[in-house]
Amino acid sequence: MADAADATVVAVVVTYHPEPAALRRLLDATALQVDAVVVVDNGSTPETLRAVEDAVRSVGGTLVALGENRGIATAQNVGCDRARDAGARQVLLLDQDSVPVPGMVARLRTALAEPAPDGRPVAATGAVARDDRDGEPPFVYAAQRFGPRRVDLPEQDGARVEAAFLIASGCLVDVDALDRVGPMRDDFFIDHVDLEWGVRARAAGYALYAVVGAELRHELGETPRTVPGRGRTVHVQSVVRNYYMTRNTILLVRSPLLTAGWRVGYLWWIAKYVLFYVVAVAPRRRRVPLMLRGLRDGLLGRTGPIPT
Repeated sequence: MADAADATVVAVVVTYHPEPAALRRLLDATALQVDAVVVVDNGSTPETLRAVEDAVRSVGGTLVALGENRGIATAQNVGCDRARDAGARQVLLLDQDSVPVPGMVARLRTALAEPAPDGRPVAATGAVARDDRDGEPPFVYAAQRFGPRRVDLPEQDGARVEAAFLIASGCLVDVDALDRVGPMRDDFFIDHVDLEWGVRARAAGYALYAVVGAELRHELGETPRTVPGRGRTVHVQSVVRNYYMTRNTILLVRSPLLTAGWRVGYLWWIAKYVLFYVVAVAPRRRRVPLMLRGLRDGLLGRTGPIPT
């Protein structure tokens, strides 16, 4: 990697109790493609944090230990601030459960440098994220009348597909655009953070593109499950994530960012989400109260970490 003071592309990796071997694979693959690496740890145990320190040291990166779980948005914002201090013009966001394939960052940078056909600047470009456990199409979502919908991709390497939002992991963000659009929303804590930022960026006149061939291996949620009557698998979330997903969906619907069609679409989506977890996913006695609390707190406008 280049000296941090001369860094153009800085990777910001957020960790939370990572599996050490997987983190090393991620950092080794990432360090080959960027100028500097910043790892922000969100309150891992002392033993795990020592392993994180070793992994970061092995690639000449910088570790910022927050000492507690302050949420994905805060960790990303802290990392972006460190990246700016290092002179970054672009920031690559990564989760601990992702691994970029060779050439991913180069493709993202090429796509970021060219404005949209209608002249709009590009705020960020995103990797084509795949979860090898389900064998399904990449997580690329285009804006449609009732919200983002997963789309099929062209086969042309390097082709840009305009997206409604970009999944944070594997997202290359232009620092000037980040300064104009604003940071990730800290009070969301986790879930819909990347969606909310993407909607803000598009409202500010920017374009977002997923880039064909910029591959990222990414595990989304727990083990995928099949659902009768549904063609695609469902990535089951943890009990606590049920709270944040329901609450932050309601917060989004109540915000002025969404169109009327998107509000309808997300209300329908959250109804199906709650029904699925009530009917099909144990432990219901823990999930149902948290989802109800999330719906209530969203209606009341409450944000931040889940109340203890």
